[in-house]
Amino acid sequence: MAGGPSTPALVVAAAESGAIGFLAGGYKTAADMGSEIARVRSATRGPFGVNLFVPGQPARDPAALSAYVGALQVEADDLGASVGVAQWDDDGYGAKLCALLADPPPLVSFTFGCPSTDVMVALQSAGALVVITVTTPDEAAQAEQAGADCLCLQGSEAGAHRGSFTNDTGPEQDHPLSALLARVRARSDLPLIAAGGIAGPPDVATVLAAGATQAQLGTAFLRCTESGAHPLYKEALADPRFTTTAITRAFSGRRARSLANDFVRAHEGAPAAYPEVNNATRPLRAAAASAGDVQRMSLYAGEGFRRAEPRSAAEIIGGLAAGVP
Repeated sequence: MAGGPSTPALVVAAAESGAIGFLAGGYKTAADMGSEIARVRSATRGPFGVNLFVPGQPARDPAALSAYVGALQVEADDLGASVGVAQWDDDGYGAKLCALLADPPPLVSFTFGCPSTDVMVALQSAGALVVITVTTPDEAAQAEQAGADCLCLQGSEAGAHRGSFTNDTGPEQDHPLSALLARVRARSDLPLIAAGGIAGPPDVATVLAAGATQAQLGTAFLRCTESGAHPLYKEALADPRFTTTAITRAFSGRRARSLANDFVRAHEGAPAAYPEVNNATRPLRAAAASAGDVQRMSLYAGEGFRRAEPRSAAEIIGGLAAGVP
């Protein structure tokens, strides 16, 4: 969970409880990522992973991006902030890959695309298992052909960014987890991690019975003790004002599932421009958090958000494991 919620403390707690937590490599420098890896290793001998974002392409419609950035000025004025520079970047991808190749964690996962076979072979040769996030059967086939060790199947119920290989809008891009799992399991023998809308023991048991090797949960841990999510973010997950989620590009320029707040509703036409929009809205999101304005914060969450509980990670994992036959 990039952007703050996934902390070394949460990853350590998961490892010590028999689960596998992932550090978020996204939105960090290679040095900061390395520091977090070192903190995890100093606290546990359990397995863990690191997730990287595969860089995409600059925005295809500069005019639409410019118009959207201009429209954000109203939000900036209300918050007493400035709109950020809407520039493309690769999130330090090359430097992070080099760092992981030099001293790999047990698992490295990729989101927003499939790295080259050469990258996967290099990581595997260094001792890491490679996991690719996929959202469609076609993406699953591409990842398997490229040499992935494992696939993380992200159903449409999942919170935060869709892990799609492209930032396009089109048919057949949002598959419910059950359907995605059934279709990929029928054509692949790779280990499959099921993700999306899983919030309790019955959900875990269901995906395991359907052929998943493991279940992955994100939103369920947002309110836990070790989560780095902003306190207002944690409160919003239980706030009766928020009753539903929506997939939006408003905050980042990439499709992501969020609690449906005023910002989401006001910017339904946000362009496909990642990370340009993400860089433009970053100061606004920070100002909203400082002002206690949850209606302008990015509140990424899956459809099962109401079942997230303010308990320790160990308690949550223990409860999930206890319900699995």
